[in-house]
Amino acid sequence: MPRERGQKVVATNRKARHDYLIEDTYEAGLVLTGTEVKSLREGRASLVDGYAFVDAGEAWLDAVYIPEYLDGTWNNHAPRRKRKLLLHKQQIVKLANKVKEGGYTIIPLQLYFSDGRAKVEIAVAKGKRDYDKRQALRERQDKREAERAMRQRNHLGE
Repeated sequence: MPRERGQKVVATNRKARHDYLIEDTYEAGLVLTGTEVKSLREGRASLVDGYAFVDAGEAWLDAVYIPEYLDGTWNNHAPRRKRKLLLHKQQIVKLANKVKEGGYTIIPLQLYFSDGRAKVEIAVAKGKRDYDKRQALRERQDKREAERAMRQRNHLGE
């Protein structure tokens, strides 16, 4: 029985949804050292430059920044080391095939604790072009303006 219940988010990659078109998402476990877990429990991590790749049938998470544990000793971890992802074999094969297709990459979206265990939400994504980003911003702005106008009209109508 785990000591902790529920989900505690440590880090999110907010820019990923702006820069990439998300196709599939997966929840993966992480192989971490003790000082990495302690640093994560303090809520310290960054997914900004992170990416995942498949090598020899294993999935790896690279360039994710987990700072050194402040009270750690000589056996502290390297902040940007490669970390193994724990996924089912079928999921790894799907990821590898999608990346081989071309144009796709695997990015981390969120790092969190689920019932006391460190998890990362990864996504198969395709990079957006600049005009796609502008169009998405324009659509969001138009939607916001339409909601504002409807709210204003409803407020006046009462």
